[in-house]
Amino acid sequence: MSPNVGGIDRTLRIVIGIALIVASVAGLLPVWGWIGVVPLATGLIRWCPAYLPFGIKTCKLK
Repeated sequence: MSPNVGGIDRTLRIVIGIALIVASVAGLLPVWGWIGVVPLATGLIRWCPAYLPFGIKTCKLK
């Protein structure tokens, strides 16, 4: 599993993931807000399985 998420993409995933989870915990969003775990996890581990079929790589690592 080589990293394929980097830079701004990674930062946005982490921020959006945390925002969705916090909004769900605060009662601003229904239970679907917990979907924020997905972008948070992919941002933290720097790997997104959805990028594989398309050959997308936003990081500069090899």
